[in-house]
Amino acid sequence: MKTLVKTFKNKVGATAIEYGLIAAIISVGIIGAVGTVGTQLKSTFNNVGTTLSSANASVSSGSGQ
Repeated sequence: MKTLVKTFKNKVGATAIEYGLIAAIISVGIIGAVGTVGTQLKSTFNNVGTTLSSANASVSSGSGQ
């Protein structure tokens, strides 16, 4: 009986470790994806800001008409 209980406990421990490893791998993937999307998003907002500044400057100077 004691052997059966030890075997069950070992399987539960191994399963917990496997789930922990899976969670770690998923976390690394999410961090990488967020980093890439964040960089692209920053570039997009910079382009929009530059375009709006240029449009605002041309309208203010009267050359936009």
